[in-house]
Amino acid sequence: MNVHDLKGERMAFAASGGLDSCTIVHWLSANGVKVVCMTADLGQPDETSFDEIGKRMLASGADEFIGMPLQETLSEIGLAIVQAQACYEGRYWNTTGAGRQAIVRGLVRQMRKHGLSIMSHGSTGRGNDQVRFQIGINLLAPELKVYAPWRDPAFLERFRGRQQMLDYCEQHALPIKTTRDKPYSTDANLLGLTHEGGALESLATPADFVTPAMGVWPEQALEQAEIVELCFEKGRPTVVNGERLSLPLLFHRLNVLAGRHGVGIGYHLVENRFVGVKSRGVYEAPGMELLGTAYALLSQIVLDRRAAEVLATLSGTLARQLYQGYWADLASRMARAAIAQTAALMTGTLRVSLYRGTIRFVSAADIPHSLFTADGSMEAEGAFDHADSEGLLRILSLNARTLARAGQITDRDAGG
Repeated sequence: MNVHDLKGERMAFAASGGLDSCTIVHWLSANGVKVVCMTADLGQPDETSFDEIGKRMLASGADEFIGMPLQETLSEIGLAIVQAQACYEGRYWNTTGAGRQAIVRGLVRQMRKHGLSIMSHGSTGRGNDQVRFQIGINLLAPELKVYAPWRDPAFLERFRGRQQMLDYCEQHALPIKTTRDKPYSTDANLLGLTHEGGALESLATPADFVTPAMGVWPEQALEQAEIVELCFEKGRPTVVNGERLSLPLLFHRLNVLAGRHGVGIGYHLVENRFVGVKSRGVYEAPGMELLGTAYALLSQIVLDRRAAEVLATLSGTLARQLYQGYWADLASRMARAAIAQTAALMTGTLRVSLYRGTIRFVSAADIPHSLFTADGSMEAEGAFDHADSEGLLRILSLNARTLARAGQITDRDAGG
């Protein structure tokens, strides 16, 4: 599908309100396409006013603007990520992938409501988001079509990159926020923020080249540590420092608390994109880092060895599934259903200390499903008799002795 096939059509466009959105919407309109811009309210910390996005899109030639309130949807996906500990290739909390899933859900609802059958987006042909949008739409609404300008020869002939888009927007006096001297791009939502492109495409550029938008660098954080108390009820965080909050408000609060202490700020990652290339990003996710760490501390107290091992396997699976856009498929639903079994046991109160980029355990209480008992104590208490281990060790060492006697182990195998 290319722009010439779309002349006279009325289509949905997933608009972020940035440089790509303004350029593409104006270009499509100039080519006879009626564009209905749909923008998700995801609690973007880099937008001072959500209404301003609509004004920019209409000024760029949109036929109509539809705002989609999706902070609740995104928050639930964020909680599912925390419960699964679904970090991608390290400590990236999959915040952009989560945002795309929320947007796709909103788009499908609105397109069906308004009788639209073609959806478009501004994702490049080299990135992950094009995959997330297209697979997400295909999974939820296979009857809908997807048009990607960055895969249209007509668009690529006109725009080779950021500079040509800036030229175009200046030529047509479009109200873009991006300036020529901004050295990287930013994508943000309630769960976190991604900096990439521009100067960050050079590995000679340090992570602290970026200016944090959700907090401060640890060395600029408060000099005094702060204790935060989080209460969980069956896997859901409900109370922060004695105040009961809705999930979106809870994420907002944790972003502020963690961000001012430099927690979850500036995580550097050279990652493997789904399309097969390497990319470099600098991530911010203060609230997710705080909530995810507290949840992990609670899991340590509740889960036995076998459950913890299964959760670790499912964590990696769901991290990849979300990153690649398969959050709604059968494999993801199976994994989430299994993880729900562990989440149902996660009730308790965690207190942690935040200080210059670190999260330290302070205390845990009121955990009805805790497995932490006096049986593991080094003191003379609990039901575990030291002497009971004699038979256990005889059985465990039997195989070790057999391996050695059979000549399968040598001094060299011990290393060193």
